[in-house]
Amino acid sequence: MTLFRRSLIAAAAAVATIACLPVHAQEAIKIGLVTALSGQSAKAGEAITRGLAVAIDEINAKGGLLGGRKLELVRRDDEGNPAKGVVAARELIFKEQVAVLFGGLDTPVSMAIVPIANQEKTPFMGPWAAGTPITRNGANPNFAFRVSAVDEIVNKAMLQYAQKTFKSAKPGMILINNPWGESNEKGLTAALAAKNMKAVGIEKFEANDVDVVPQLSKLRASGADVLFMVGNVGPSAQVVKSLDRMSWKVPVVSHWGPAGGRFTELAGPSAKTVHFVQTYSFFGKQTPVGEKVMKALMAKYPDIKGADDVTPAVGVANAYDGMQLAALAISKAASTKGDEVRQGFYKIDRYEGLIKTYVKPFSADVHDAVTENDYVWAQFIDNRILPVGTN
Repeated sequence: MTLFRRSLIAAAAAVATIACLPVHAQEAIKIGLVTALSGQSAKAGEAITRGLAVAIDEINAKGGLLGGRKLELVRRDDEGNPAKGVVAARELIFKEQVAVLFGGLDTPVSMAIVPIANQEKTPFMGPWAAGTPITRNGANPNFAFRVSAVDEIVNKAMLQYAQKTFKSAKPGMILINNPWGESNEKGLTAALAAKNMKAVGIEKFEANDVDVVPQLSKLRASGADVLFMVGNVGPSAQVVKSLDRMSWKVPVVSHWGPAGGRFTELAGPSAKTVHFVQTYSFFGKQTPVGEKVMKALMAKYPDIKGADDVTPAVGVANAYDGMQLAALAISKAASTKGDEVRQGFYKIDRYEGLIKTYVKPFSADVHDAVTENDYVWAQFIDNRILPVGTN
């Protein structure tokens, strides 16, 4: 009887102890990532991963979220393929039950995933893909947010840069033939029209084209004095190599596709002539946040010895800030329920981030936190992505 009574007392004590533990204290909050982890754009996926991982480490070291729940990153490889991205997104939403789903480099993949995120009320955060319709998708409510460039805004910046740097008056376009290219054709045409200009020619190329000379020959014949280029690593490299074969030394002002992987290796010596947009650089004097992130990257990844090795920096920086803002949204919501987290994004007042200090970055009408004032222009110098004008 005494033994039985002791067992009851012990059991009651155990139940009481469990009851006193914070609810869900040990249950991780899963953060999903669908991006290219293999192929020509694998560097972009790794950069996004590293930005997320450093932010997650920092948040977890401070005690996690919602009373001690730690964040856990769950990744899937989309190989740059929209169909594979959809399968991966469904698995992360339905099986892994992620609280926030991050996208990757490719606009077509993100555009395929966003309708699912909206339908299933899962907040989607874009740290790279810049297609305007990703966040401006017409959904109400809209669950797609972004800390990245936006084509419509980048296109205005591309025109401004071409005019200022190269005195361009007769720009031509060479664009990847997919939804990202279409988004930029629309944005560039609008930017030109706003200045009473129009492109002297618009040419498209496919992702697997190895010779773009025919399209470029038309642009040269039209008198183009600068080329607006939109394409990711491999296709953009083919454009540069085709220009070399033609011996055409026309300035190239590019979206940030070349930054996503092995561009210098694939494009050859003329890779350095391409000027492209970025949202952040670890070169030069850093803010306290920049110094903190750089130190964390060097501690976590042995291959990072300095700013030269953080490449592409845009993936790291956008993902880091995107994760921190997503964490704030979860905290503001005091929940991981999708619609409550969506509304949590609107409640963020201020966050001193890596790219900038964000002040009320999101509202029901604005789901893009980065503006035209937040871009820098870069080029490859000895395999390093450096701001234009630095050595």
